Amino acid sequence: MTDSVIAVLDIDGTLVDSNYHHALAWYRALRSVGETFPVWRLHRLIGMGGDHVVIAVGGEDLERRVGDQAREQQGREVDALLEEMAPLPGARDLLVAIKERGHRLVLASSGQQRHVDFFLDLLDARDIVDDWTTSADVEASKPAPDLLQVALKKVGAPPDAASVMVGDSVWDVEAAKRAGMPAIVVRSGGFGDDELTDAGAIAIYDTPGDLAKGLGDTPLA
Repeated sequence: MTDSVIAVLDIDGTLVDSNYHHALAWYRALRSVGETFPVWRLHRLIGMGGDHVVIAVGGEDLERRVGDQAREQQGREVDALLEEMAPLPGARDLLVAIKERGHRLVLASSGQQRHVDFFLDLLDARDIVDDWTTSADVEASKPAPDLLQVALKKVGAPPDAASVMVGDSVWDVEAAKRAGMPAIVVRSGGFGDDELTDAGAIAIYDTPGDLAKGLGDTPLA
């Protein structure tokens, strides 16, 4: 098992239906500091780490003025929406299927510790996965590769260990590319297949459950 491919899975948006909640949370957070951006623009950034979102949507000046305040408020807005989030179809089945095939499994999240804890419990995943990450583990989040590299380190693997990333956004695919991992994607991020393929995704599935059924056709066979 030590030599098998390591599975590195995103949580937010990939296993838990949370992308649109996060977009709304960012909208509300930015409104609270006097800045309004269309929700569709914010949705296009979900999957990117919170340390990048404010710059991406409003530039360096906005980041300097309200970045920290907006991030703190976004976390509180997510708190208020947690009970409305649910696992995506087949999410836990995918975790079980990966482990049953003998792979080490790490959940790579740049979310805050309290949110990751909530998702782990929501998925009943603590006894399945080998380890997980949070925002406290890295200084630069996706699309930087740091989170995926830390995920490998969590299971004692070197940066060049055979591994595959499962995510839901172009930002996941970009981070995987920078980390030297192939990326499999589920469509819950709301990105077009062409965008995901152009970013480098090697396979695309509707849901985690569909991926669980199709693992035999992936590097996680």
